[in-house]
Amino acid sequence: MLSKKIRTITPSFTISISAKVKALKENGADIIDLSIGEPDFYTPEKGKQAAVEAIEANKTKYDQVPGLISLREAIADKLNIENHVLYAPTEIVVSSGAKNAITNALLAVLDPEDEVIIPAPYWTSYPEMVKLCHGVPIIVQTKAGNAFKVTVDELALAVTDKTKIVLINNPSNPTGAIYTREELEPIVNFCIKNNLVILADEIYERIHFTDTFTSIPSISPDAKAHTILVNGFSKSAAMTGWRLGYTASNPEIAKAISMLQGHLISHPSTIAQWAGYGALTQGKQNMADMVATYKDRRDALVPLLKAIPKIDFIYPDGAFYLFIDLSHFTSFQFDKSTGSFSVDFCDLLLEKYGVAMVPGIAFGNDAFVRVSYATKLELVVEGLKRLAALLTELE
Repeated sequence: MLSKKIRTITPSFTISISAKVKALKENGADIIDLSIGEPDFYTPEKGKQAAVEAIEANKTKYDQVPGLISLREAIADKLNIENHVLYAPTEIVVSSGAKNAITNALLAVLDPEDEVIIPAPYWTSYPEMVKLCHGVPIIVQTKAGNAFKVTVDELALAVTDKTKIVLINNPSNPTGAIYTREELEPIVNFCIKNNLVILADEIYERIHFTDTFTSIPSISPDAKAHTILVNGFSKSAAMTGWRLGYTASNPEIAKAISMLQGHLISHPSTIAQWAGYGALTQGKQNMADMVATYKDRRDALVPLLKAIPKIDFIYPDGAFYLFIDLSHFTSFQFDKSTGSFSVDFCDLLLEKYGVAMVPGIAFGNDAFVRVSYATKLELVVEGLKRLAALLTELE
């Protein structure tokens, strides 16, 4: 009875891990969960206050499909001031989370069998979202020596006459790597030359530990015209449960996304939007404090990783992840094998040492595991100690 497309979708590894963690905790196990990509902060107070005030003022009726005009104006101001790219509020569509924003963008642009280039490692949902939108994900393997950032030469080998979109996640989940302007410019110029749409997922954009961050549409007017920018509030403002994201794009694409959204969800929750407005306009210090905490954690954890023998990792310039290379251990034979090294390793780590990490196969690289440090530093430190203990045992 199910559709053909649903039978092509791979179940979420992260949901599977969450289910295992929940079951173990219910049985009394003490689990250190380093798998969740969710900030361990709460919504800024001004965001919560704005939501409460909206409820009390009965701002609960239908509103404009692309989002509250006040919120879109605030987003346009943010993009102008912080990202150095000028969008009109009419070019912004607010959605029910960045996942919804990405899906809207794919639906607006893709025809059946159009190809979407996705550099690996990638966020686990990208290929499945492309398939659900009747596109074809084309996975491009990148190099650890370049922090897994895609190059023009790698793109050139993957482009065909069916290629429609190049997807760039910056900062990266799972690696935490950030593209510099010098790295982005040739990629952008390549896409412009080949008339490709750039789907720029910059959901972690505020969480960068470098002096500067280059937003792709800010590179040039042509870059802006070819780019669908995706961003949101889940990571930067710790508003995961509010489900609030947005796209910024050229007028033609923005109109198409808005039309699609009108049929699919009408518009995101008005209360969630008012919370986002409050956080965006009055919660900047809260968001800056979060980033400072993530950086302190990163700086404390990197030396611990360097001290673990026979592993490597991608130095994270942003987001809140550590992508750890366990290539030295991939020949180990597990008693219970799933056929995936990283799944077997993470299962063993969870069952024997009570630490949950995400297997790298979820991101397209089976020799790695991902650690989230969006949790208390002492828990991550203890988790890495237990990781080191398991690696010593495998040796």
